Amino acid sequence: MGKKELTALGVRDAVALLEKKDLSSVELTQACLERVEEVEPKINALVTITNEQALAKAKQIDERRAKGEKLGKLAGVPGIIKDCICTKDVLSTASSKMLHNYKPVYNATVIDKLEAEDFVMIAKANMDEFALGSSTETSYFGKTKNPWDLERVPGGSSGGSAASVAAGEAMFALGSDTGGSVRQPAAFCGVVGLKPTYGTVSRNGLMAFASSLDQIGPVAKNVEDAAYLLDMIAGNDPQDSTSAIMEYPRYGEGMKDDIKGMKVGVPKEYMEQELSDDMRAALKDSIEKLEEMGAVVEETSLPTFDYALSAYYVIAAAEVTSNLSRFDGIRYGYRTKQYDNLKEMYKNTRSEAFGDEAKRRIMLGNYVLSAGYYDAYYLKALRVRTLIRQDFDKLFGKYDVLLSPTTSDGAFKLGEKTRPIDMYVTDLFTVPVNIAGMTAISIPAAMTKKTNMPLGVQVIAKAFDENTMFRAAYHLEQALGFNGKPNL
Repeated sequence: MGKKELTALGVRDAVALLEKKDLSSVELTQACLERVEEVEPKINALVTITNEQALAKAKQIDERRAKGEKLGKLAGVPGIIKDCICTKDVLSTASSKMLHNYKPVYNATVIDKLEAEDFVMIAKANMDEFALGSSTETSYFGKTKNPWDLERVPGGSSGGSAASVAAGEAMFALGSDTGGSVRQPAAFCGVVGLKPTYGTVSRNGLMAFASSLDQIGPVAKNVEDAAYLLDMIAGNDPQDSTSAIMEYPRYGEGMKDDIKGMKVGVPKEYMEQELSDDMRAALKDSIEKLEEMGAVVEETSLPTFDYALSAYYVIAAAEVTSNLSRFDGIRYGYRTKQYDNLKEMYKNTRSEAFGDEAKRRIMLGNYVLSAGYYDAYYLKALRVRTLIRQDFDKLFGKYDVLLSPTTSDGAFKLGEKTRPIDMYVTDLFTVPVNIAGMTAISIPAAMTKKTNMPLGVQVIAKAFDENTMFRAAYHLEQALGFNGKPNL
């Protein structure tokens, strides 16, 4: 197989070839690293590339395989990790000047889980600074570009993760999803992005943006790979107090069972937004495909949809204010060189090391948490959150899954969204899921006619019901037959 064919492989396809010894891990890892060298100057999807460590790990796995040793489910498969997920002794910067030189002394739990399955980490992915953004334009290390069109954004904040998978730099990537930060870039880049139920995947070692909303999820080339990866990274973690204590299912089980009789709701509030003609056509086609397979599709209503975005930005800003307060120049990370006293050191460190978007959210968060405004904004947002969750619960009493757009249109141009509010609105279709703690997956559905960019549709399921969601998404993915790849 040539380099292009190797880097186009999905996770399970790569595993099958490696297990049959039709391919070595060194060959696959080398092909991915060569692809990185080829495309990185164009897309800037990565912050740190771990060439030597990756090749050494790949060689070790090949040697163990030759000896007949028992290997993990990802043995020899290259992956990329978002830069806000801690990796021991490897730079983990959250794409911020504040942590430009930070090397954690421990792995995030998800990394330990992937290491136990013998994956090969080849790089850390670029992102919006501290995950604050929807376009990967706020990174200290420069903007990431969409591999489908280098003048357009890849989405965010996991834009580097999505762009790297779409460009064939690795078989999969991990991202984090606080308000759509895995699903939206996956839609913009023509790949699959999964947001697991809150509490399903440990957040230990994830640099917190909004602790009640963040969830780590995989970016993959198809739905089966996403389920395969979730099965490895999910599970209770005693080091994460928000980790769900339950009997975890085998993710992906029953995925290929037919969906005849499955009830699918399409909330009218999503359809009443300003959607492009191409997005409406993609949704219509998705609905028709589901009905042809025997699913029952009905229009329904999520009455609190219009309040979700406002509640999200109040809650997220409040929580990020608290989480970013730890970056003070005292313990680790950047410290200003210009100060005469402690207060000045705090002020100058944070002024110099945080970017504009981080400062904007810190100011907004302090405002909504301040005396006199706490009740008016933050507490009210929490009450709205409860109402949104209750609305979802009512819908899932009637429907197995919900279908919606992931975004209103394809990827926008770099520098196009200059007003913060215009950027925030790009999360409109994804934030309700995070607010309610549900699970959702974005799958590529079609291409825009004018700009030739990918479009994604979103399948939403109730909390901890990923397998029903995977079944609906798998069959829809097969019926839509999207197989486009960027010409990069």
